[in-house]
Amino acid sequence: MSSLPTRTLRSKTAVLLTGATVLALSLVACGSATPQGQAGAAKGGAAPVSNGAAQIAVSVEKVNGDEQCVPDFSNAPAGPVTFTISNKDASGVSEVELLSDKRILGERENVIPGLKAVSFTVTLAGGEYQLYCPGAVTESKAFTVSGGAATAAANGVSEKLMEGTDGYAKYVSGQVDSLVLAVAALQKAVDSGDVAASQKAYAQARPFFERIEPVAESFPDLDPALDLRVADVEPGTEWTGFHPLEKDLFEAKAITEKSKALAAGIVKNVGTLKTLTAELETKGSYKPEELANGASGLLEEVQSSKITGEEEAYSKLDLVDFAANIEGSQQAFEYLKPALKDIDATLSEQITTQFETVNTALAGYKDAGALGGFKAYTEELKKSDAAKLTQLIQSLQAPLAKISEKVATV
Repeated sequence: MSSLPTRTLRSKTAVLLTGATVLALSLVACGSATPQGQAGAAKGGAAPVSNGAAQIAVSVEKVNGDEQCVPDFSNAPAGPVTFTISNKDASGVSEVELLSDKRILGERENVIPGLKAVSFTVTLAGGEYQLYCPGAVTESKAFTVSGGAATAAANGVSEKLMEGTDGYAKYVSGQVDSLVLAVAALQKAVDSGDVAASQKAYAQARPFFERIEPVAESFPDLDPALDLRVADVEPGTEWTGFHPLEKDLFEAKAITEKSKALAAGIVKNVGTLKTLTAELETKGSYKPEELANGASGLLEEVQSSKITGEEEAYSKLDLVDFAANIEGSQQAFEYLKPALKDIDATLSEQITTQFETVNTALAGYKDAGALGGFKAYTEELKKSDAAKLTQLIQSLQAPLAKISEKVATV
């Protein structure tokens, strides 16, 4: 097994879920258990299977004064695995991940005390994985998957799921192609020294990234290089990507040689993202449950950084990102919807209706004269509307979070 990747953590203020594929959408588990024989040690044997998936509970808690992530099992049979994560009382540990080599297969961020348990499902092949919990007294622990996953039987539902993942792969590639053009325009505007043009180009580029954010987040070095906020930059680490450029354009309202270097770096890293997502599409690497995890994760991204106003701290374009996250989530759901209607028609209709409710509410914030087409997310607007927006998103996220296990266990 390789060493853990160096990864800068994002700011954490609410529950965040991000979907992942083996090379893409993101989600999963936790990092450390106490040694065998001490309180909180994982049980021997493989996790039990229920509802077609191995069930693993991960408790983030204090054990003898040390903050730990404690999985109840450290082994599971190959196939769908559902992780249910709760934080009992560990204020210094808020992120859990499942790694294969240096690839993030899945993660939960902002797992904080006081919130109810969250669940997600991934399909795993036999092999050795790493449960990684940044900030725990023991951050990583081997997690073993035994045997080979059964091949899904050919039927109408599984064929619809395959069509959905293929369609979503093309959607992601299309968004990245548009992002490539948008950041090239951003670099051109920055190089010209025109602040107003650069601000407009920045606002136009951001939605393409935000719609497919779970895919980008599955690449542990690439996402921080593109989208890290200043509060999450580790000491001695260079701050790169969209947000330091955002600060130059919207706070300083000045373009320097450093600004031009930042824009060039964004173009380079987006080019890398294009290469990686093209490989995913070619290899057919997306899985139905990863689309489901990503759809739910985008909503939790809205709650964790858009509604709080942390994402676009200088430009106040949080509602632009908010709308893009919702659109990306809905697209992932729509590609699963034909199969989900066969699996659980009632749940499918519930989610469809709630997306309509969210989109109707969001339309009330549109402003054709504003950058990005939405009102600036000022402190005044946040104070008056944040609670309402949070409730709106939670009403959608709750049913959406149910579908990953359903599509993984067909």
